[in-house]
Amino acid sequence: MYAIIETNGKQFKVKEGDIVKIDRLNLEAGKEIIFERVLFLHSNKGIKIGNPYIDGLKVKAEVIEEAKNDKVMVYRPPSKKAIKKLKGHRQWYTKIKIKEILGG
Repeated sequence: MYAIIETNGKQFKVKEGDIVKIDRLNLEAGKEIIFERVLFLHSNKGIKIGNPYIDGLKVKAEVIEEAKNDKVMVYRPPSKKAIKKLKGHRQWYTKIKIKEILGG
């Protein structure tokens, strides 16, 4: 059984026991979170597709940690000049573990 959830404008395919990195939610480690925006569910009973979300279906997860991703180098050459811009960026993320899919 797996589901597709939406959080912070992005979609993730999850199943029970998965560990997923999502955009920062600003929660402490050990807290539980429930995702109510479930777009799709595939189970033994069949397939459910939301319009846009499935009513009564929730995904329960636990926050493992909040940290920064690896550095992404951004290079932008300006036009018609001999100047080069090189910057680094580290995006915050929240690592979660999917506990169960409720209502499926």
